[in-house]
Amino acid sequence: MAGFELFGFEIKSKDKKKRKTFVTPENLDGATQVVEGGGVYGHYLDTGVDAKDENVLIQKYREMSMSQEVDLAISDVVNEAVVHEDGKTTISLSLDNVEQSDGIKTKISNEFKSILKLLDFNKTGSDLFKKWYVDGKLYHHIIIDKNKVKDGIKELVPIDALNIQKIDEVKKEKDPVTNVEMVVDTQEYFVYTPSQSNQSFINTAGSELVRVAPDSISYVHSGMVDNQKQIIIGYLYKSIKPYNQLRMIEDSLVIYRLARAPERRIFYIDVGNLPKLKAEQYLRSVMDKYKQKVIYNASTGEVEDQKKQMSMLEDFWLPRRDGGRGTEISTLPSGQNLGEIEDIEYFRKKLYQSLSVPISRIEGTEQTAFNLGRASEINRDEIKFAKFIAKLRHRFSHLFTNLLRIQLILKGIINEEDWFEIKDDIDYIWTIDSHFSELKNNEIIRERFEILQTMEEYIGKFVSKEWVQKNILKQTDEDIKEMQKQIDKEKEEEVPDEDDVDVDAEDF
Repeated sequence: MAGFELFGFEIKSKDKKKRKTFVTPENLDGATQVVEGGGVYGHYLDTGVDAKDENVLIQKYREMSMSQEVDLAISDVVNEAVVHEDGKTTISLSLDNVEQSDGIKTKISNEFKSILKLLDFNKTGSDLFKKWYVDGKLYHHIIIDKNKVKDGIKELVPIDALNIQKIDEVKKEKDPVTNVEMVVDTQEYFVYTPSQSNQSFINTAGSELVRVAPDSISYVHSGMVDNQKQIIIGYLYKSIKPYNQLRMIEDSLVIYRLARAPERRIFYIDVGNLPKLKAEQYLRSVMDKYKQKVIYNASTGEVEDQKKQMSMLEDFWLPRRDGGRGTEISTLPSGQNLGEIEDIEYFRKKLYQSLSVPISRIEGTEQTAFNLGRASEINRDEIKFAKFIAKLRHRFSHLFTNLLRIQLILKGIINEEDWFEIKDDIDYIWTIDSHFSELKNNEIIRERFEILQTMEEYIGKFVSKEWVQKNILKQTDEDIKEMQKQIDKEKEEEVPDEDDVDVDAEDF
C-alpha cells in the first residue's frame, strides 16, 4: 500500500486471508483514517476546547491537572489504583488459567518482571499511571538490538502524546459487479513529529515526519472514543465544562466582593454659582486628590493599582448648586450576603462528580470520616469508586499485555498463534490497600454463615446439603469437590494411630 519504509521493527506473522467488505473499519483507537492511501492528509488543528484535534484536548487536560481541585481528585484516583508498599510488588502476574507447561509459565513470569524493571514500575508506577490518566494516552518507543533480536526489549523510551499520532490507511476498490467500494486492505503505522506543538497542520512532505512500524510503539489509551469526532478522549474530558464554570464563578465572586465589600461614599460638592465648565473642572480637581481606580487581575488573583496610595473604591461625586445644603458626604452600605459560597460548593461538587470521585472525599464536608464498619455502612459512592478503579486498572493493563507479547515473541518463548490463545487467560493482580473490598467480602461471608446457622435443622429434611452449598454458600461444583477433599484430609489427620490407642489403654 504505502510507498515508504517504516522505521523500527515489525513482527512478521502469517498473512491471514483478508475478506472484502463494504464496511469501513471502526475507529476504536483514535487513529486518523486515510482512505485509498497516498500518505497523511492535511489535518487541521483547531484551537478551541471542543476541537477535533486531540492535542488541544491533551493540553487542556494538563492545564486542568495543575489546579487544586482536579489535582486532588487525580491524586485520589492514582493512590487507589497504584499502591506502593514496602516489601510488596505493585502488580504481579497470575497464570493459573493459562494452559501451558510449568517451564513456559516460569519464563513468562520472568519476562513480566523484566518488563516491570524496564518501566521501573515498582517505583514510578504511580507517575506513569497519572500521565496516562491525564493525557488519556501513553506511548513508549520499543528499542531492540536488531543484531540480537533474541535478547528481546532493551529499552522503553517514553514519547510525549503531543508528538505522535496513529495512522490507519484503508484501501478500497470498486466491485465491478455491484459498483460498491469494498475495503480490501488496511495498514497501520505511527507518525512521529519532533516539534508538533506549534504546527497548525501535518505536512506530508516535511522531512521531520518519522513513520514508525506499529510493533515498535507501545500504545495504550483510555478506551473512550468520541464517535462523532473520531478521536480518543481522556477521563478529564467530561470535567472541562464544570472546571471552566468553577473558575468563572470563583473569579466573579472575588470581583463582586472586592467591588461590593467596601462602603462607598457620596460626595456632594458645593460648586456655588460657577459656570458648568468651571464647575466640572473644580469637581474633577477635588476628585483627583482622593480618588483612585483599583483593578483586579483575574490571571494572578491580585489587586493592582498604580498610585500606591490609600484610596476609595468607586466613590460617587455629585455637584451641588448654590441654594442647596452645601458640601455633604454620606455613606452607601456594602453588599449583603458576602459570606455565602453555596454556588461555589455547587460547582465544586459537580466537578468532583465529573471526575468520578466520591463527594464524601471533598475536604470540608460532613462526610469526610472513614467508617470501618459493616458493609451496609460503606458509602455507595465508595463502592462505585472502587469499581471505577478496577476498570482503570484493567484498561491500563493493556500496557503490560502489549509489551509482554513483543517480549515473548522476540525471545521465541511462544509464537504469535500461541499468544492469541493465552492472552485472555493472563490476569494481573494489583496490590490493594483499600479496606472496602475486604469489608464487603467479610460481610458477605458473615451473612451467608448466619443464614446457614438458621437453616441447620432443615438440612436433610427440606433441603439437601448440596443445595445449601450451591445456593447459600455460592460454591461451584469444583469448590464443593475441593472442600470435600480438604475435609476428608483433615479428618484423616485427626484420627489417632492404633498403636497410640493401645498404649493409652494399657496405661489405664
